[in-house]
Amino acid sequence: MSDDEEIVLSELPDDELVQQMMDDLYDGLKEEIQEGVNILLARGWAPYDVLTKSLVEGMRIVGEDFRDGILFVPEVLMSANAMKAGMAILRPLLVETGAPKLGKMVIGTVKGDIHDIGKNLVGMMMEGAGFEVIDLGINNAAETFLEAIEEHKPEIIGMSALLTTTMPYMKVIIDTLKEKGIRDDFIVMVGGAPLNQEFGDAIGADAYCRDAAVAVETAKELMKRRHNKSAATA
Repeated sequence: MSDDEEIVLSELPDDELVQQMMDDLYDGLKEEIQEGVNILLARGWAPYDVLTKSLVEGMRIVGEDFRDGILFVPEVLMSANAMKAGMAILRPLLVETGAPKLGKMVIGTVKGDIHDIGKNLVGMMMEGAGFEVIDLGINNAAETFLEAIEEHKPEIIGMSALLTTTMPYMKVIIDTLKEKGIRDDFIVMVGGAPLNQEFGDAIGADAYCRDAAVAVETAKELMKRRHNKSAATA
């Protein structure tokens, strides 16, 4: 919001407020997002509607422009942080109301690797799209992933690596899932600068995602297929 606009969010009707919040999210304006969320809640909006109609829709546009090279990582991180500020208000309310989620994802950077900007961006974009995200952080051994899987029971496992030396550990984790007989229970997505589709195929991942926007699109598509498959076999 530029200085000459002097928009008072509380004076906007609902549809204009939602549009303004989407613009503010695009611009990474954290405080305005918090204010907008609180105004909509005060007007009686359901937390899930606030999430989907303003924040998720706003992040969808951010994701598309990131994918198309209009926005870049620093700008998307600002948008994601603004989204996070709005989510901090909504998350406990969503839990209380039992709002639907698109799915649950456990994500982490693999053992030996301490890079997390890409992973953080994927996590925030996934959350922005309506997924529940459990972020394990950096330097995660197979055991850490297994413990998180046991505790959180996700549909999706996301692994990140930025070093060519740590990439092979992704296969260790997938092989561990196979040994436990649970590999087919999950969608496994991998990403990171040195990876490519060929590597993802070679280690047995369900998907290689070159960036956060692609990760969100891929996750939605794979979850849809999974649901369709479940419905067909039910």
